[in-house]
Amino acid sequence: MNFYRIHIAEISDHTLQPLGLFAAIWNMSDAIKLTQNETRTNLDTRKWFESNLPILPFYADGNNQKAVTWYKNTEAGNSMCFSMAFYFDIAKKYALVMYKSSTNELPGEVIYEDEYQIAVVNHIKTESMHTEKLIW
Repeated sequence: MNFYRIHIAEISDHTLQPLGLFAAIWNMSDAIKLTQNETRTNLDTRKWFESNLPILPFYADGNNQKAVTWYKNTEAGNSMCFSMAFYFDIAKKYALVMYKSSTNELPGEVIYEDEYQIAVVNHIKTESMHTEKLIW
């Protein structure tokens, strides 16, 4: 199976892995870089994801395990990624440089899995891992 994640180059102080798209846009919202309308849409979009994508159990304790999520390259996983259009639009508008990392191997020790994604700890760079800059 193929796995992928959308992220920026900035390394998370918490997970020590590249910051994912959700967190990057949330940080922009917290820094008041978004307009009021964008902030409202961000909140609405986040609520939609919280209702449609399982909330991972390790978030309840602040992600003490330092897990990172990867989408599955499946119909279900891709549908969730495609639902991130608002986040991609914001990234493009504010010239946020985005990357897509993908691998055919598990990118770490799986601690959670559902039909859309996996969450891993003890991250590893696999032989098949490839990272590319997303071009708008």
